[in-house]
Amino acid sequence: MEYEFRRNRLDGTVFANFTMDHEVFGRWFAEELGADVIRTQQIVESISQLISGTTNLWRDIGTDLTIDADSEQVRIFVNAIDFDEEHDFEEGMGLYDAESEGYCGLEDFDKALKSWLVFIQE
Repeated sequence: MEYEFRRNRLDGTVFANFTMDHEVFGRWFAEELGADVIRTQQIVESISQLISGTTNLWRDIGTDLTIDADSEQVRIFVNAIDFDEEHDFEEGMGLYDAESEGYCGLEDFDKALKSWLVFIQE
């Protein structure tokens, strides 16, 4: 999983771009965390507890996105879309969900989250 963090030097807005199939992670970092150092530190602690085995599951329901994590992976998804619902589409058609749902390994997420924390503290 590759990513790039940027800041608008005029207004301080932060952006996160993640590679294909992980685009929703960029949205979560920028929109749900933003430059909030305290919230980011709290989530770093929660992820550390998952890695150490102190806890088995963790969830954070944000304004637009929810993050679910367990001892192996992290899932981020849009709150307003029901992925489990059956849809009747014509053959060859379906929902494009790469920007609405994404998965990654727990260690990869931990690394990205800690990099984000360093970035927003600069």
